Amino acid sequence: MADAWDDTDVLIVVPCLNEEEHLSALLTDLLADARGALIVVADGGSEDRSPQLVEALAARHSNLVLLDNPKRIQSAGVNLAARRYGAGRRWLVRIDAHAGYPVRFVERLRLAAGGMRATSVVVPMVTRGSACFQKAAAAAQNSVLGTGGAPHRHLGPGRWVDHGHHALFDLELFMAVGGYDENFAANEDAELDRRLLAAGGRIWLEPLAAITYYPRSSMAALFRQYRNYGKGRARNLRRHPAPVKLRQALPLAVAPAIAAGLSGIAFSAWNGAALLLALPMACWLAVSLVFGALLGYRSGCRCDAAAGVAAIIMHAGWSLGFLSEALDQRRPQEAPGPLRFEPADGAVQDRTMFVA
Repeated sequence: MADAWDDTDVLIVVPCLNEEEHLSALLTDLLADARGALIVVADGGSEDRSPQLVEALAARHSNLVLLDNPKRIQSAGVNLAARRYGAGRRWLVRIDAHAGYPVRFVERLRLAAGGMRATSVVVPMVTRGSACFQKAAAAAQNSVLGTGGAPHRHLGPGRWVDHGHHALFDLELFMAVGGYDENFAANEDAELDRRLLAAGGRIWLEPLAAITYYPRSSMAALFRQYRNYGKGRARNLRRHPAPVKLRQALPLAVAPAIAAGLSGIAFSAWNGAALLLALPMACWLAVSLVFGALLGYRSGCRCDAAAGVAAIIMHAGWSLGFLSEALDQRRPQEAPGPLRFEPADGAVQDRTMFVA
């Protein structure tokens, strides 16, 4: 097996869609750090200069490849890259273009996997914004207000977990369980973790490889993101039934509270007692706004004081997405079967990786 300074047995996949702002710096850092690893950028049809930036770097680096991802979504891009370029490699590393990574990121992941005998290594995320609304969203996502205390959304000690932000996989196990389910546009990571654990995998959360995440820069984009998160979580629970955690149950009640509150306000003209229906919504709004103001006071940043507004958008989007998916009566699709390697020309090889 290659030592910690040789990454020739590593496949790095970067799903990408319109990431011109971050891509050049990200790839430059990866190329400097990943010693011999093959880096594949799976582009989902970017309309900015992302493909041209990759091609320019690939002309100078033989271990960088641009791959067209016709299905556009991240899960499909990672699967396609693993099938086309994973044969003969030991590890798969997923890199998100919309994030910042510490130096020697791949080395830290491999050392953690080897030291803990883990089949998957996940990492914490610390959110950071530049524009004012991004800072508000970051403050919310870095706090219990926005994440409910999820282990991978805060820095803390290393530990075994059932889910975290995806970073490194044992490629053999990834292929054997079917990789990502391409029917999931969001929450595909948590769904895959359920299948990895069921197949005997062990997931380690490595704090020394924490990454920096850059949140959405507009209210509409943040709402769409969390609505998709809610849909994905509900779809995941339909396939893998499990108790809903408290940090998920609380925002789940937001959409019904909004509906009841708006109804109460509308009917209050005929019956003042109808305003009682708005009490849960009013409490939620007040708690969120006050909590956000306290975050701003503690940090000394006026933008952070709007964290409550960002949290309200996140809660409402997640709740609406979850309920809309949960009420869908269609039968859940079956989990994907094992993935097979195929050469770059697309012809499928006649072998599949299985777990021993």
